[in-house]
Amino acid sequence: MLGNFTFHNPTRLHFGNEALDQLGKELKNYGPKIMLAYGGGSIKQNGIYDLVIAELRKAGKTIVEMPGVMPNPTIDKVMEGAALARSEKVDLILAVGGGSTCDYAKAVAGSTYCEEDPWEYYFKSFGKMKCRYIPVGCVLTMAGTGSEMNAGSVISNHAENRKMFYHFRNPEFAILNPEFTFSVPKYQMVAGIYDIMSHILEQYLSGSDDNTSDYIAEGLMRSLITSSRKALADPEDYEARSNIMWTATWALNTLIAMGKPTDWMVHMLGQAVAAFTDATHGHTLSAVSGAYYRLLLEESDNAVAKFKRMATNVWNVNTNGLSDAQAAHKGLETMEAWMRELGLAMNITECGASSEIIEGIADACPINDGGYKVLERKDVINILKNSL
Repeated sequence: MLGNFTFHNPTRLHFGNEALDQLGKELKNYGPKIMLAYGGGSIKQNGIYDLVIAELRKAGKTIVEMPGVMPNPTIDKVMEGAALARSEKVDLILAVGGGSTCDYAKAVAGSTYCEEDPWEYYFKSFGKMKCRYIPVGCVLTMAGTGSEMNAGSVISNHAENRKMFYHFRNPEFAILNPEFTFSVPKYQMVAGIYDIMSHILEQYLSGSDDNTSDYIAEGLMRSLITSSRKALADPEDYEARSNIMWTATWALNTLIAMGKPTDWMVHMLGQAVAAFTDATHGHTLSAVSGAYYRLLLEESDNAVAKFKRMATNVWNVNTNGLSDAQAAHKGLETMEAWMRELGLAMNITECGASSEIIEGIADACPINDGGYKVLERKDVINILKNSL
């Protein structure tokens, strides 16, 4: 393990098919007025809304509803929520939904009493949060982002064709019942699964030392691959769904980032595509992954070594008689076969992108320096062209 670090994660998680029973105990820690943030209404169709409302009423809370949180929440929606939270003086924001709803709740929590323009101050300038922050709780209904146990919030601005992130604060608590994910449509379920995989890869495919975090990452990937196939065959396989949900949490609660650099360029590329197309997050990640990883294999010996290790330790590739480069490419090909098995988008054309907007996507793509290669703009353009 290289470097020095401090690990601290303050979120309290309640996990299992009886996890919602703990919501009432959590609510005792907050004032009387709760903002309930949720999406397009699926929680009303599957009964989760009624279960949550019953717990809120049992706790004697006044409920302020903020429905309509979209899969890629916008800054306009954040400002709408912040205005409501401020006028109602809410004491807690309870997000009920997937990662986008959790992200949204954090952004509203940090924007409600922010004197600056939140988009300019947080998402574009990474200004230090100095205003009052409203506590956030999450009732998770889709596994993928890990937002239930991290500080991240990704918000879109359609007027600027940008999708940006900011680290606010972790949720105070999160309720994780795997049964709440049973009704998620296949397209969204597999998007969440690849988002989990991508989170792990962004941290795994970096560094060159023998790092405990990488061994943990390999175990998480193996679990995810096994469980994804079971969930694909039977969406109500509780064991598979519970493993996927727990893997998602540990994939992005900062544990496997300890003691090493991290990459995040697949996310930068995928989010730039989504800024123009509003496509589903996990599918934009899968659409750009292959071209990006092949560029790394062409230009970095460290990337070749790590992909070879992944081929053996994660994908069970027999590398006997193969060169390091051949083994690395075989591992990537095996991963892509799994991605096709899930039904993921394998190119950005499927996500609504075209050659005409590649230059704009490249302009919207931030460059990170933690991976095996620091990209130049021409590299970004080539990756996007090779992803069409």
